[in-house]
Amino acid sequence: MCDSFKSEYQICEEIGRGRFGIVYCCFSPSSLDSFAVKSIDKRNLLDDDIDRQCLDKEPKILQVLSPHPNILQIHNIFDSDSHLLIVTDLCKEDTLYDRIVSAGPFSEPDACSVFTQLAEALFHCHRNYICHRDIKPDNILFDTRNRVKLCDFGSAEWFGCAGETEKMSGIVGTPYYVAPEVLMGREYNEKVDVWSAGVILYIMLGGVPPFYGDTVEETFAAVLHGNLRFPTKIFRSVSAEAKDLMRKMLCKDVSRRFTAEQVLRKFS
Repeated sequence: MCDSFKSEYQICEEIGRGRFGIVYCCFSPSSLDSFAVKSIDKRNLLDDDIDRQCLDKEPKILQVLSPHPNILQIHNIFDSDSHLLIVTDLCKEDTLYDRIVSAGPFSEPDACSVFTQLAEALFHCHRNYICHRDIKPDNILFDTRNRVKLCDFGSAEWFGCAGETEKMSGIVGTPYYVAPEVLMGREYNEKVDVWSAGVILYIMLGGVPPFYGDTVEETFAAVLHGNLRFPTKIFRSVSAEAKDLMRKMLCKDVSRRFTAEQVLRKFS
């Protein structure tokens, strides 16, 4: 840990490990608040330009998006020759994925509570011309007050500025959640996030993904086919309004697919 960090924070226990580094709990004696700090050893990335680009881009994107109650906030950055230390909100250990696995399908009110906050986060991203591109339950955390915190912007991309928008390209995302236009290798827009969020809502309410197969290839084929169904046995207690919203989010025709703003209006 660099000296400038040590002058402001006290390091506590390790709380996680990820692709790029170790996450610790830390404490600020001046504010009496606790935070998380991701410690990244840059010496391990010297020969990996892609990883370095992701590390450089994510803090910049989070700084543009901060503060927002439903997006992981950066509170401080310490950069030395050997390490990058990123101080963020302190969140609970379990992700939305963990909660779905442990509790099974959510009740509609509980799903609505989580999903509304996710929609708020997406709308904030998109109006700042940032597309997350890897929306999935693993990237949805909860802070100590149980608020949703969207995280992991390593795959995010700017798609415009000052009213001018551009298409994006590149196969980015995760099986089950990736939008069909991404798999087709076409240029795409920020509505890929809306598709992924629609998959999450379906899984929260039904306990299974809308498109899946026994292999990654079969899953991708199911996504491309896009045959959205609501089995009565699973969705018997789900409202017609919720099903209609999912149809409009999981619409293969991108021109007809809802925007994040239209999704949010459904809850206002």
